Amino acid sequence: MIRKIIIILVGIALIAGAILIRNRMMANQESSKPVFKKAITAVSIKEVSNSNEPISIRASGSLAAYNRVSLFSEVQGIFDWSEGNFKAGEYYKADNTLIQINSQEFQANIRAQRSNFVTQIVGLLPDLRLDYADAAPKWQAYMDKIDVNKYVPPLPDFSSEQEKLYITGRGILSSYYQIKNLEERLGKYNIQAPFSGVLTQALVNKGTLVSPGMKLGEFIDPSLYELQLSVNSGYSDLLKTGKTVALSNIEKTQNWQGKVVRVNSIVDAASQTIQAFIHVRGKGLREGMFLEADIPAQAIENAFEIDRKLLVDNNKVYVVQDSSLSLMEVEPIYFNERTAIVKGLENGTQLLAKSVPGAYSGMRVKILK
Repeated sequence: MIRKIIIILVGIALIAGAILIRNRMMANQESSKPVFKKAITAVSIKEVSNSNEPISIRASGSLAAYNRVSLFSEVQGIFDWSEGNFKAGEYYKADNTLIQINSQEFQANIRAQRSNFVTQIVGLLPDLRLDYADAAPKWQAYMDKIDVNKYVPPLPDFSSEQEKLYITGRGILSSYYQIKNLEERLGKYNIQAPFSGVLTQALVNKGTLVSPGMKLGEFIDPSLYELQLSVNSGYSDLLKTGKTVALSNIEKTQNWQGKVVRVNSIVDAASQTIQAFIHVRGKGLREGMFLEADIPAQAIENAFEIDRKLLVDNNKVYVVQDSSLSLMEVEPIYFNERTAIVKGLENGTQLLAKSVPGAYSGMRVKILK
């Protein structure tokens, strides 16, 4: 009996000891668990202040000289002389000789034609004195004015229809116009600058044999440039002839003022854009230079401009409410390259100034001052 009681007491003690050891182990495990503090992210904000936000349409394009001449040869000969070096970048004043092609052989042919023309008039005069005595002195004086080394002077006026038919029948008019045609062609041996400008392309050198139809170079006026822009057709009413447009280079380091001179009435079917042409003058402009245009449009009332990076799903933004982030819906009205104009934010709303990585609704934040 006593033995059974001892066994029972030992069993109870073992059970009690096991329970005590288990409780101690559980207490130690709970005390060893790390205690995590809820992180609070520091953010910078800006208060919303709605106003009338102006819209400006931005478009870009490359400059091209408004006055441009492609130089082609209509005659054949050796490139003989130029008032400059005929190299790219060479400046020529208006009426300066760009290219002079050797025309000695052609001039000799014209002198021979003029001499034959004089011979024709000499043979005409005796008969003219008999049939049209009154017209003879006039034609004698005309013959005396002809110089084989100079352009043939204009024919004298005919006194009557009979005189005209008589002169025509002797081949005088035919010879005269043949000579004038040659004299016109002689002028093509000398290519002059139509305006003061710069040679941008030179494809021949002095001494080169030039052939008809051969391209010789490009000549431009660097004082006036034209910028072609493609603008969304929805803003066509903003592009009026005479409207001033602000222009700048890509780096935004230089600015110019341009003026709309032409607007194409046709909408491009593929891009739904219209072409507008801007004239611009000023220092620092170059052929082929890329410019951006800023065309002012109407203003949006009661709106606010934000960074496009702050938009979530294109129609929501994070705001700070009670020291935590909250998503708020907005109405985007217009998108610029880096910013967006939105409506729907009340004045005084604390909007994130910069996007926060990993932001979520309910995230605890601390406002940086």
